[in-house]
Amino acid sequence: MRDSFIKALTELAEIDPRVVLITGDLGFGVLTDFANNRPDQFINAGVAEQNMTALAAGMALEGARAYTYSIANFTTLRCLEQLRNDVCYHEADVTAVSVGGGFSYGQLGMSHFATEDLAIMRALPNMTVVAPSDPWQALELTRQLHARGGPAYLRLDKDKAGLEPAPASVVLGKVREVRAGADAVIFATGAILGEALAAAETLAAEGAAVRVVDVHTLKPLDVEGVVAIASECGVVVTVEEHNKLGGLGGAIAEACLEGGAKVRSFRRVGLSDLYPTIVGDQKFLRRAYEMDAPAIAAVVRDALKAAG
Repeated sequence: MRDSFIKALTELAEIDPRVVLITGDLGFGVLTDFANNRPDQFINAGVAEQNMTALAAGMALEGARAYTYSIANFTTLRCLEQLRNDVCYHEADVTAVSVGGGFSYGQLGMSHFATEDLAIMRALPNMTVVAPSDPWQALELTRQLHARGGPAYLRLDKDKAGLEPAPASVVLGKVREVRAGADAVIFATGAILGEALAAAETLAAEGAAVRVVDVHTLKPLDVEGVVAIASECGVVVTVEEHNKLGGLGGAIAEACLEGGAKVRSFRRVGLSDLYPTIVGDQKFLRRAYEMDAPAIAAVVRDALKAAG
């Protein structure tokens, strides 16, 4: 996804001189061509993410369209005050780009996991929050975020859902149905959508038709679309590589309750309220923390049973 983001940003930088990419001393190799070809639109702020974000906000307030780039925890948690006070409060044109969403950097331990970022970014007023499921979708959503402007958070994953490219079906702020079904619905965000699709395939063999919906935009959430789908299916399961508190599950639950969706059963798949202590690759950690396809299928079975 990071290569797709850089491809889209390079295209945008060629036609929009306001574009500036600021890295926190990260992305060597990935960012090299951009840095060499557009030295006036590239800054390495060093290992100083707070300064990187404040610099981006200041440049944006002077007319730039700034993108900050680092590992997920560093573009969000380390510089939260600058995002809140400098970027969002002033509605500055800054997009915080995170590589390594969820367990992408699973071998590096808890300090490099991004499992609270979606909840925290959602809570910031004026912030748009996006988590693509595939590289081609990351490219398309980068273009749409640029056109939208304002504060934004783009969470990129090492994994991918594996869906065929369909850029025309991706609209910022709208959910996207990727598998039909009426017995239950799985709302998923990010590349873990691939695990949700595998779970739906397993359940289909058992006679359950499970719809799968891609929620690439967590904020602004497509409340109308979510409520309509949840009411049609009645059984709702959310899937995210993130803490269950405040992320996709919370957003979908809020939408369903406030929108009056007729939901008979609701479940969330995600990280429980704890700090992960296990180290391993992304697939291993999904299995360890019960977020892989078999675990998702088990949760859907339980939700269907509870609905009667």
